[in-house]
Amino acid sequence: MTIDALSALVERDQDHECGGFGRTGACVKVAAVADLPSRFGTFRLVGFWNNRDAKEHVAMVAGDVLNGHDVPVRVHSECLTGEVMGSLRCDCRDQLTAGLEAIAQAGRGVLLYMRQEGRGIGLLNKIRAYALQDQGLDTVEANLALGFRDDERDYSIAAHMLHSLDIKSVKLITNNPEKLRQLAEHKVVVSGRIPHLIPPNEFNRFYLQTKGTKSGHLDLGRTRLAEQGDNAQVEGAAAAGPTEKP
Repeated sequence: MTIDALSALVERDQDHECGGFGRTGACVKVAAVADLPSRFGTFRLVGFWNNRDAKEHVAMVAGDVLNGHDVPVRVHSECLTGEVMGSLRCDCRDQLTAGLEAIAQAGRGVLLYMRQEGRGIGLLNKIRAYALQDQGLDTVEANLALGFRDDERDYSIAAHMLHSLDIKSVKLITNNPEKLRQLAEHKVVVSGRIPHLIPPNEFNRFYLQTKGTKSGHLDLGRTRLAEQGDNAQVEGAAAAGPTEKP
């Protein structure tokens, strides 16, 4: 049996060690690769082990992305309530679906599924934040009331995963400027941004407005959604520097 390029990364990373990325010093390595037929097409599922905690992050890979330039990439944080339970309080399930559809339509790309529930505060604290929102706080105020920052997510592991896949530059499917900033900080070349706009419903409209007004998310004030597939260039993306392998 011929070993494909993605599967070969498992052997390559078998003894991988590095100084780590970000505030936790996390070092990841490719640990397993398999086919994943899905509703959105056939993907390769790449499992990553990390040396800091028990969280196992995965990449859904479509097409040939190794050593690729301008690869469409969605960095997506898990949301049990939205993606599994069908919650209407957020747009996470729709974001996941739209991201996979955009990658499938492009014919190549990567969706990184990051185990960062509740913007990094965890499932139980997310439920506590919901309870505070039921009392009138917005999503940012609820996180702050619980003693957290408005967003506790760390994208250094995501950056390490992209370096591990030898991706040279990405077009990030996002509205979140913090993702752009953190990935660039860790030497991921962001050559463009693909807006990721989800129509609101009656339960998440205020949540989405808060993300736009308080968390600085881009495009959320738009009423026309035709830009979903547009390729908007990121200001200053060229200054992100060359890709460096960890």
